[in-house]
Amino acid sequence: MSDIALQAATAARARKPGFTPRVGIVLGSGLGGIADLVTDATVIPYGDLSGFPVSGVVGHAGRLVLGTLGGVPVAVMQGRVHLYEGRPYSDIKIFVRLLKRLGCAAAFFTNAAGGLRLDLPPGTLMMVTDHINLLPGNPLAGPNDPAYGDQFPSMEGAYDAAFQDVLRDAAKRLGIGLKEGVYLGCLGPSFETPAEIRAFARLGADAVGMSTVPEVIVARHCGLRVAAMSVVTNLAAGLGGAHGHEQTLAAATSAAGDAGRLITAFLEDYARG
Repeated sequence: MSDIALQAATAARARKPGFTPRVGIVLGSGLGGIADLVTDATVIPYGDLSGFPVSGVVGHAGRLVLGTLGGVPVAVMQGRVHLYEGRPYSDIKIFVRLLKRLGCAAAFFTNAAGGLRLDLPPGTLMMVTDHINLLPGNPLAGPNDPAYGDQFPSMEGAYDAAFQDVLRDAAKRLGIGLKEGVYLGCLGPSFETPAEIRAFARLGADAVGMSTVPEVIVARHCGLRVAAMSVVTNLAAGLGGAHGHEQTLAAATSAAGDAGRLITAFLEDYARG
């Protein structure tokens, strides 16, 4: 079976010869504008990478942006694919493994999420400290590809503790409020019921969304250090507020400025470290 991630990395290198990103950044719904902060950018539509999956969801531009942010060479993925689109886990593996094949040592995942606590109103940035996987199956199920990692990766400490310290310090320095919590991944595309939200809170979740968890599993499988941040776009069902994809995009877009500043500061500190 052909390695589409390897083929995509080869094609991307041909578009920006001699460039090796250190950090991969995956931008969630409404956060694509953060890619505009990248300097010396080479923009590659996913469709130009043979066999690479392309999202059909509004708010996911479907472009790979190679350049510099915060003094660090980065590969920014402007949009992702989701299981709720009917895509297989193999497509999600291609996304993350492209970052590995390009040379990244770390990945920073972002997403839009619903808040399960009243102190997580729309517009809040929440650093993800751990996750609960309620998505069906696991992206690593099936034959293992030893070129990427061991079949049984540990998920303890999946969200790098040192990266969390860097994010906390950067947020404090910038005066940006940064909450912390556990992200719970669901399939979607329907939003959750109030009863489900009450159950998730009892499980220990602080925010809920439809992505990120499988990406983090794949990233850890292939040895990438991980940081992640949710932009809370609504209070979850039963807690008040509007729900819908348009609401999600609007709230995420309004918070993208602070998110971009925080990611840039994180990268500046990463470069010094």
